[in-house]
Amino acid sequence: MSHTSLPTPLGYLRIAGDDHAITEVTFLDDDPGQSEFLPACLLACRQQLQEYFAGTRRKFDVPLKPAGTSFQQQVREELTAIPFGALRSYKDVALTRWNDKTIRAVGTANGQNPIAVIIPCHRVIGSTGDLTGYAGGLWRKKWLLEHENSVEYGKQGTLF
Repeated sequence: MSHTSLPTPLGYLRIAGDDHAITEVTFLDDDPGQSEFLPACLLACRQQLQEYFAGTRRKFDVPLKPAGTSFQQQVREELTAIPFGALRSYKDVALTRWNDKTIRAVGTANGQNPIAVIIPCHRVIGSTGDLTGYAGGLWRKKWLLEHENSVEYGKQGTLF
């Protein structure tokens, strides 16, 4: 397993993976450094994330292999279907494939997403429209949503 880091407006991203796929993208306050050898997929991921933060990329095409249960993987499939700049509630995500009894389980799976930004768990909000939970901190979630809103719709300012 190799890793690299990317400085962003929100701190550092630790990007980890192997020769075949990305397994982790995590926000950190301090630079985690990088491995001596970096597989091509890590370099591509770092480049695509730089483009995302620069406002020139809306979709990612690096191979992903996040750890998790079958249910967590299914939730992540639903998350990747949320368009850039769009928002969904936990209930919306739950009802796409399951029922309203799975809302909490969807929230838990969303919170355990090991690949921030690329698997866009930040696009999921409370059913009242409020920002709720984000492993990287609500301030980062707010920034990511406002960044996407600005890039997609040209709207500056705060959403929340």
